[in-house]
Amino acid sequence: MAGKTEAETADTVGLTINPLELPRRHQLGLLGLVAFAVLPLAAPVEAIGFISSLTVLQVTGALFFAVYVMTWDVVSGYTGEISFGHALFIGVGAYTSGMLNVHIGLPLVASIPAGVIAASLAGLLIGFPSLRVKGPYFSLITLVTPIILLRVFVYFSDVTGGETGLFGIGTISLDPVTNYYVAFALFVFALAVFLAITRSDAGQILTAIREDEDAVVSVGLNPAKYKLFAFVLSGAIGGLGGALYVHTYAQGVATPSETLGLVLSIELIVATILGGIGTITGAAIGGLFFFLVRTWLRNVEVTIPVLAVPVSELYFLIFGLITLGFLFFLPEGLVPRVLMEAKRLRGRSAADAQPDGGGEP
Repeated sequence: MAGKTEAETADTVGLTINPLELPRRHQLGLLGLVAFAVLPLAAPVEAIGFISSLTVLQVTGALFFAVYVMTWDVVSGYTGEISFGHALFIGVGAYTSGMLNVHIGLPLVASIPAGVIAASLAGLLIGFPSLRVKGPYFSLITLVTPIILLRVFVYFSDVTGGETGLFGIGTISLDPVTNYYVAFALFVFALAVFLAITRSDAGQILTAIREDEDAVVSVGLNPAKYKLFAFVLSGAIGGLGGALYVHTYAQGVATPSETLGLVLSIELIVATILGGIGTITGAAIGGLFFFLVRTWLRNVEVTIPVLAVPVSELYFLIFGLITLGFLFFLPEGLVPRVLMEAKRLRGRSAADAQPDGGGEP
């Protein structure tokens, strides 16, 4: 570095990687990752006291779901091309790896990468229409494509397992703790990759495409290249998540409702909006929040007064009302609102610390 001694340069580098010198929000994020890393080790799997009714298995599912939400955000949150069929990538990765393992006997070390490649190609095929059609027309394409694929799966049920699902897929492990750390490693990997890309020049260009694509063209950049890159990246990591999902959390079973269904695609959109669209970290937190709260409500046996019905029987309705409340009162998302409030409080504290008149006493 010009103008700096070697010692000064080393000090600067040390500051950038010293957790104690990071902004508060980054420190909280690191603490959150550490908490997830040690969660299965804090107590026996059979009775994890401090997380109440949430088991290692349920948190594993939440980590997978958060990865799926991030893959949607990197495409739709940054390019503005709203996809209503994002489960396509997850399903292609899951079923490609599963079918190759079941019908050909391909080992997981080969079938999982094959699922990633197939999902990347699906991202490329879905990305191409976005170069010619936009808005509701593109959204309609993404909505119809997984429905067509699902019909194909039903027609070739002897190969795909049809609506009941494909059984007998090989598993990485039957140990819930091992599967948890597979999901956690995928979560950290996806978070790191997406943050690195969206905080780079490429991420700024993707955001600019969402705001004004014509302005991006006017400065000599090709939006099509960046859109395709976002779709292929999203497809690859979504496919990896789908493949690892069926080989761990799903215990060797791939079903259309869990990996290819329209409901899953809609849930990804809602979770992203809850956390904060176009933020990646917001999408990750929104995915965890969405999955864990829904799971918790499903297991609550408290009876609702007057109705005399357990919460678990009406969990979907209750969760829907909670979601609507968040969308109404926090339309920008949970994470952006928290950051905005923190910034406002810091500004107020700084103003209170200033002497009267803002000058020297």
